[in-house]
Amino acid sequence: MSESYSQHGSTDVLDRERPAAYVDPEVLDREHERWTPKKIAIWVAIALLGGVSWWMVALVRGETVNGIWFVFAAVCSYLIGYRFYSRFIEAKLTQPDDRRATPAEYDADGKDYAATDRRVLYGHHFAAIAGAGPLVGPVLAAQMGYLPGTIWIIVGVIFAGAVQDYLVLFFSMRRGGRSLGQMAKEELGTVGGYAAILATLAIMIIITAILALVVVNALGESPWGVFSVGMTIPIALFMGIYLRYIRPGKVGEVSIIGFVLLMAAIIAGGWVAETSWGVEYLTLDRVTLAWAVIIYGFIAAILPVWLLLAPRDYLSTFMKVGTIVLLAVGIVVVRPEISVPAFSEFASRSDGPVWAGSLFPFLFVTIACGALSGFHALIASGTTPKMVEKERQVRFIGYGGMLMESFVAIMALVAAITVDRGIYFAMNAGTGATQGTVEGAVAFVNSLGLTGVHLTPDLLTETANHVGEQSIVSRSGGAPTLAVGMAGIMHNMMPSLDLMSFWYHFAIMFEALFILTAVDAGTRVARFMLSDTLGNFFPKFRDHNWRVGAWITTAVMVAGWGGILLLGVTDPLGGINTFYPLFGIANQLLAAVALAVCLAIAANKRKFKYLWIIALPLAFDLLVTVVGSWQKIFSSNPAVGYWANHNLYKEAQASGAESFKAAATPEAIDAVVRNTFVQGTLSIVFVVLTLIVVLMAIIEVIRAAKGHEKESNENPYIESKIYAPAGMIETRSEKELEKEWRAYYAKHPEAISGSAGHGH
Repeated sequence: MSESYSQHGSTDVLDRERPAAYVDPEVLDREHERWTPKKIAIWVAIALLGGVSWWMVALVRGETVNGIWFVFAAVCSYLIGYRFYSRFIEAKLTQPDDRRATPAEYDADGKDYAATDRRVLYGHHFAAIAGAGPLVGPVLAAQMGYLPGTIWIIVGVIFAGAVQDYLVLFFSMRRGGRSLGQMAKEELGTVGGYAAILATLAIMIIITAILALVVVNALGESPWGVFSVGMTIPIALFMGIYLRYIRPGKVGEVSIIGFVLLMAAIIAGGWVAETSWGVEYLTLDRVTLAWAVIIYGFIAAILPVWLLLAPRDYLSTFMKVGTIVLLAVGIVVVRPEISVPAFSEFASRSDGPVWAGSLFPFLFVTIACGALSGFHALIASGTTPKMVEKERQVRFIGYGGMLMESFVAIMALVAAITVDRGIYFAMNAGTGATQGTVEGAVAFVNSLGLTGVHLTPDLLTETANHVGEQSIVSRSGGAPTLAVGMAGIMHNMMPSLDLMSFWYHFAIMFEALFILTAVDAGTRVARFMLSDTLGNFFPKFRDHNWRVGAWITTAVMVAGWGGILLLGVTDPLGGINTFYPLFGIANQLLAAVALAVCLAIAANKRKFKYLWIIALPLAFDLLVTVVGSWQKIFSSNPAVGYWANHNLYKEAQASGAESFKAAATPEAIDAVVRNTFVQGTLSIVFVVLTLIVVLMAIIEVIRAAKGHEKESNENPYIESKIYAPAGMIETRSEKELEKEWRAYYAKHPEAISGSAGHGH
């Protein structure tokens, strides 16, 4: 417990005059359950608009579909899911109690445990979970047509992704912010626990490496992007110091300053990219960028959370949410007519040029973040539960944060399908198919035999010129495709300004920011996970004030994902094309681990009647990932199976071939053999560990159903002495209590320093 908290919390005068730390639950229930004619009319209108939008997207079959219906279908579905389904889960499964202190209050240390304003924390959490996935997955999945991805993104998030994020965050917060692996060990016993710990650590390394790989691909050979993204680091440091020491609590003020500086960095990036020194020093190759990201990841993970991570995430959330809302407005204004079919030629095949494999199961692992993502469970049991002020805020942060990420995914999908289909395939096919040249890309795309697609060299060259790039061929990873789509929509919304190049680089910077926040948050979470694990053998590692331990565990995890990143950067098959399926499957296997742990916790809380809330997404996720893993391990098709591809290149290696398929040199053949071995081995390890965890969880549920009593692993009840509202907008009763707290702080300013970092 923090010293300031114990001192101020025990002061008699402050205790006597302190207002209530919570709104009366009965008052809250009356506010939420009161249905006025106005409220009924609003929800009927939302339901009707959502129904019409889904009808237009899913059932009406014309030559084109208007992009506006995707926006309305998504927003209406999210509003209904948040208002009704998440509140149902809150009432039946989590049952938050604002009378309880959270770890951020009773364990405040100013480094990792720090009570944070719910709006800033929403920004941090959203920025941390929303990495490459909601941008990359939907763009790659557009190969199958627009409808499968749209349904999975929207329906998947409401019933699976947001449920997982909310429950893991809540259960971790109740357990002092413990990591997913540590919770698994406590709930599932030694076998299930250590299987989960090994799975989460290994999968975390892969996920962070792939996120970093997308950043490297987006910024490679782009001085504009390197300068703009690099400048966000000193801007975030300034924001952290400003909010901590110069103007504490002035969130709105620092947000405006940060936004202005960020815009200046983007505009200056365009000028820097035109200078001789900018071209000379900031046109970085991918290996150099990889090392820069590795060094950044280490430093960001060991600095205090308030100094870089939280302000950077909050800053990038302004960018992310603002950009996605701007893109949504652009789609509504421009109303692009989308000619991509609902189900494309590759929906019924497994030889797609962007990624190989059938629609089921691979669409559901290609689109992970945005629908269901195991990576989120690591953030929700990593940084965020250590920063939550009040228990009722978890629904807004966990469930609501995931809905926002899903909206990002839908906007990415719409932007991708507005791009000419020929350009889309030229940008996303690997260099092995296109030879990395305009002529090679044109020949390859036209050989696919796509209906209505005839790509010309001029079209590719002109598009590259419009966006200010030398080439857009084989810019795989999804980020450049989204940037081209977004630049086109924004240009059509404001054609007279002729800002196509600006919007493209703005989108690239926006995406790199998006992903870097997941890399630094992911590295910090990986450190927490390893510290928790080592703490089982060396208790000193559990002391979150021991900085030497923090440095050691951070270095180990950075070395792990940094090594995989360097493999991906130098992969002859195009690192993102070969590693991304492993990322998707690993991510969804991790989601199965998280849902299995939640299932065991809910069963031990005797919530049997509502276990279906967790069991349904767990069953679907397990089916998808086990089938996908089986195909990746055992398929005889080299385009799908890791081992089939491995053996093919190994034979070429043994024969002394100078080149083979996409590998132009003997060294490249060696790299493919090595990388496919790594991928194939990890595929086996991941699926075996996940199946052990799920089996142990099922055994735990059966034991609980038979009446076996298990001691709760929740931290002891400590009474809360701070107050904060639950959602983005306060209810009437919350506003009244906030007035009391403002008066109390005005009378007793010394109480602010004892409120565990509370900013009111």
